[in-house]
Amino acid sequence: MINDPSSVAGLIAAATAASNHDVDDVLALMIPIITIVMGMGIGMLRVWVDYRKKREIFQLHHAERMAAIDKGGEVPPLPPEFFRDYRRGPGTPSDYLRYGLVWLLIGVAVFVAIWMRSQQDAWWGLVPAAFGAANLLFYFIARRAREPGSVGNSLPPL
Repeated sequence: MINDPSSVAGLIAAATAASNHDVDDVLALMIPIITIVMGMGIGMLRVWVDYRKKREIFQLHHAERMAAIDKGGEVPPLPPEFFRDYRRGPGTPSDYLRYGLVWLLIGVAVFVAIWMRSQQDAWWGLVPAAFGAANLLFYFIARRAREPGSVGNSLPPL
C-alpha cells in the first residue's frame, strides 16, 4: 500500500524523500548566495551610515556659519576633523603584535589540520602563517627602531 504511487501514503512518502534531497540541494546553493549578499549589504550599510553622519555634520556646520554671517560675526573656519578619516586611527605596535600572533596561530592550525587529512595540500596553511610572521617581524623592527639611541629612528609614528 505504501509503495503504491496512487495512494496518499505513497505520495507523502515519495514527497518526503524527494523534499529532503531537494532541501539539501537548495541549502547548499543558498549559503554562498546569502553570504555574498550579506557581505555586500553590510559594506553598503557602513558606507551609507558614514555618508549620513558626514552629511549631518556638514549641515550643522553650515547652519552655524549662516547664523554667524546673519549676525555679522566671525565666520568659523572648517575644522580639520572634517577632512580626516576618523573611522580608524593609526596602528599601534601592539596591534601588529596581536595581528601577527593571531594570523601565525591560524596558519599553523590550518597547516596541521590539513596535514592530518592530506599532506600534499597542507602547505596552503603557511599563507596565513607568513602573513602573521610578517606582522611580527614589523612589530619587532618598529619596536627596535623606537628604542632610544637606535640607529634607524626614521620610521613614521605608528
